[in-house]
Amino acid sequence: MQSFPIQHLLYLHGFRSSPQSMKARKVADWVRLNRPDLEWWCPQLPPSPKEAMQRVADRIADWPRDRMAVIGSSLGGFYASVVAEHMQCPAVLLNPAVEPARDLAKFIGETTAWHSDEKFFFREEFVDELRGLRPEKITRPDRYFAIIAKGDEVLDWREMSSRYEGCRIKLLEGGDHALSDFDDHWPEIACFLSLTSE
Repeated sequence: MQSFPIQHLLYLHGFRSSPQSMKARKVADWVRLNRPDLEWWCPQLPPSPKEAMQRVADRIADWPRDRMAVIGSSLGGFYASVVAEHMQCPAVLLNPAVEPARDLAKFIGETTAWHSDEKFFFREEFVDELRGLRPEKITRPDRYFAIIAKGDEVLDWREMSSRYEGCRIKLLEGGDHALSDFDDHWPEIACFLSLTSE
């Protein structure tokens, strides 16, 4: 059986999202069919950024840094950068949030999840938690691959591109925040993360 360098894969969903998101399910299905040997984890993240990152840190504490990778979408892309800087592992960022403390301040209060009718509170202190988590800089740009859509209706592609300057960036002329054409990009993602032999 072929041995691959990456044996642990973490997927972090975006704000109000879940492991039921389109992209998370597609990656989970691919792993099940193509890399059943891979330790795959896509947790439901709590609203508190500090709690979310602590939950992730606790679970991946024993993962070998040279054999793990992380994928993150939107707010999950911000979290993935936090993880990548801490663990010094490869990261793929899908329309990553750059300034979530600023952008999510308008959601303070009760809000609902995308994939259920579940309500949750986004508290004012969560904004401060996001501010405290933001990595000062990207220390190893070669570890990052960002897919950024100019057609993103939620986040500014210029801001995303600037934040990840020097990293590998796939800049899409159109597209949307959800990356509805995710299937088109997956082979490149899998190759970057050495999940396949091709």
